[in-house]
Amino acid sequence: MQKNSVDIITLGCSKNLVDSEKLLRQFAAAGYTAYHDRENISSEIVVVNTCGFINDAKEESINTILNIIELKKQRKIGKIFVMGCLSERYKKELEQELPEVDKFYGKFDWGKIVGALHATSQLAMPQPRVTPQHFSYIKISEGCDRTCSYCAIPLMTGKHISRKMEDILQEISHLAKNGTKEFQLIAQDLTYYGLDIYKKNKLAELVKKIAQINGVEWVRLHYGYPQNFPLDLLNVIRDNPNVCNYLDMALQHISDKMLQKMRRNISKSETYDLIAKIRSEVPDIHLRTTLLLGHPHETLDDVEELKNFVKEMRFERLGAFAYSHEEGTFADKNYKDIIPLEEKNRRVGEIMELQQKISAEINAEKIGKTLKTIIDRKENDFFIGRTEYDSPEVDGEVLIKTKNLLSFKNLTGLTEPLKIGEFYNVKITGAHEFDLEGEVFFNES
Repeated sequence: MQKNSVDIITLGCSKNLVDSEKLLRQFAAAGYTAYHDRENISSEIVVVNTCGFINDAKEESINTILNIIELKKQRKIGKIFVMGCLSERYKKELEQELPEVDKFYGKFDWGKIVGALHATSQLAMPQPRVTPQHFSYIKISEGCDRTCSYCAIPLMTGKHISRKMEDILQEISHLAKNGTKEFQLIAQDLTYYGLDIYKKNKLAELVKKIAQINGVEWVRLHYGYPQNFPLDLLNVIRDNPNVCNYLDMALQHISDKMLQKMRRNISKSETYDLIAKIRSEVPDIHLRTTLLLGHPHETLDDVEELKNFVKEMRFERLGAFAYSHEEGTFADKNYKDIIPLEEKNRRVGEIMELQQKISAEINAEKIGKTLKTIIDRKENDFFIGRTEYDSPEVDGEVLIKTKNLLSFKNLTGLTEPLKIGEFYNVKITGAHEFDLEGEVFFNES
């Protein structure tokens, strides 16, 4: 067991990653050696940052905790702390069922973990991160005021609370000065930003100010909501080259009946109009969306309507998920979950089969184009990068064969021809369903 050390395990979404990174910094400042998501855990303290969004996420969180408890029984680790969404929602039940865990913290009180250890604050450099140096997730708000029928997030996170704009800008300025080039703006509901503390939507203003910060190369937007979408944001995306032509906005369905059952507060025609507006204002935009299949009262006719919608809209990025009947939600209280899981998954499969074909066709259109690409890592015989249309973890990547770079490496004498975290102009030479292949051409004169 490694003394004065901590392992933090993060499950779930990028919003949890932000919390884990803050906790890592607290431990580091208190003199601990801090690790994140490493394979061989042997620390004095292990913190599991849980997800409780849907049944699969809950199951993963519980299994992870059980695995850590087994390590404790084998005396390979010391104390166990559990935090995050699952712990926020089921704290009492977890305390009864898992007494081996030393302490459960929720979604908002995890900042007390280090203090409870009576740790002494010290200077710890460099500060640990959960992402590479060149990109970072920036949480601009917490919580959600929406009342979607299927969603348990408000039960765990509470009402929407925006961060002050000056705090966000200060954080990004600090990161940019220290080499971070790409920023993913995240929230449960990005497009609600500012309504609570400024009494009007401030997302467009925030993004515009971020784009003006020296050193910010890319800004990307995640988790928007279609109802009352802030249309002034489109001008900011279009007019600022360092704001990526990318928007992540969950639509969930298109059938008017299902949109009503889901309590989405938007109609089919309004959804079509919004997508048309977005694409007319930002012609090169790549839209990412998610769809929910198998919600109570969904019929095969509703699924066919959704499939036609996917064919017509040709989303550049799309994920489909099976409905999960979540305790305490509107759907749990008012609907019966009668669609078998097998049938839900079959419907998901149909949507994703359509999307695979669409994605392959859209990727094929990029062959021959030269795209600005950031290099994330090297794997075996490839450098792996992303374009402005690709967010980390969830989207496709650009594969660049190292053998095509050997002449440049020999010419310059560099150890590696490409640097992690740097941008290069990559000519796309091949396309697959989700990933691209490309080459970097250097001027050898």
